[in-house]
Amino acid sequence: MMLVPARRSNDFFSDFLSDPFDLGFFGGRPQKQPIPAMMKTDIKETDKAYELEIDLPGFKKENVHAELKDGYLTVNASTESSSEDKSEDGTYLRKERFTGSCSRSFYVGDEISEDDIRAKFEDGILKITVPKKELPAPEETKKLISIEG
Repeated sequence: MMLVPARRSNDFFSDFLSDPFDLGFFGGRPQKQPIPAMMKTDIKETDKAYELEIDLPGFKKENVHAELKDGYLTVNASTESSSEDKSEDGTYLRKERFTGSCSRSFYVGDEISEDDIRAKFEDGILKITVPKKELPAPEETKKLISIEG
């Protein structure tokens, strides 16, 4: 079995989370560095398991979900935030809201069940352990040919 990430584009997050002044709108200077993609994942292979560490800064545990279906482990995360700045007389100078979600899938194999997988969310990092399953060796069977005579 080999753990393989299923690639999905998160470019809309990069565009949405960027500051319009950094992109050159309104006379600002364009930003030279690319904005990092969401859900950066480190995958470590040990003798007995695959260990995934998925960065989810700013997400709450109750908004992070993992599901196993048809051999794919899918991690979904969603967040909502708002901020507001007012002047002393209560006039809005700025009011922003953000709602978003992201998802990432990994093929772990059909022989893995949800009871085999362990997950822990701590300090904005989701740690998932997927055990390696040994498939039974194919049974050697002799195929005898009957001889008439």
